[in-house]
Amino acid sequence: MFEATIKQAEPKTVAVLPMHGSYEQIPEGYGRLYGWIAQHGMQPAGMPEAVYLTMPDPTGESEALWELWAPVAGDAEIAPDESGIGTRRVPATTVASTMHKGPYDTIEPTYDALAKWVTEQGYQMAGPPHEAYYSDPKEVPPEEYLTEISFPVAKV
Repeated sequence: MFEATIKQAEPKTVAVLPMHGSYEQIPEGYGRLYGWIAQHGMQPAGMPEAVYLTMPDPTGESEALWELWAPVAGDAEIAPDESGIGTRRVPATTVASTMHKGPYDTIEPTYDALAKWVTEQGYQMAGPPHEAYYSDPKEVPPEEYLTEISFPVAKV
């Protein structure tokens, strides 16, 4: 059963790792990102996210541009270092949001349903889609994964 809502995403500070290419890099990327956070004495403060700056169609996954985000406590902005990781302050944003339960490779219909719902509610997309991951793939089977999909939106 599909359920979606319009809500206000709170402002936050995120550690950011820019990525390019295959999404298979996600586990290694989060390892680097959370290692950087620990090395800088920061405290994680929320669920890990991915922000998809390009979508696989029509660019193809090999050309995809995306970012891994890890919310951290505090509001310090740190310029990216030689590893490419830094922090940024993300302002409050109006988003359309829904939860997807199941393997990541079954998420596309949920994206499609949310995009349709956004239009039906009189909104339009106002930024790249976000995924927040509420399940650790090392601890739960794929059919139990919980992923929140959010689209920044604006009223038409």
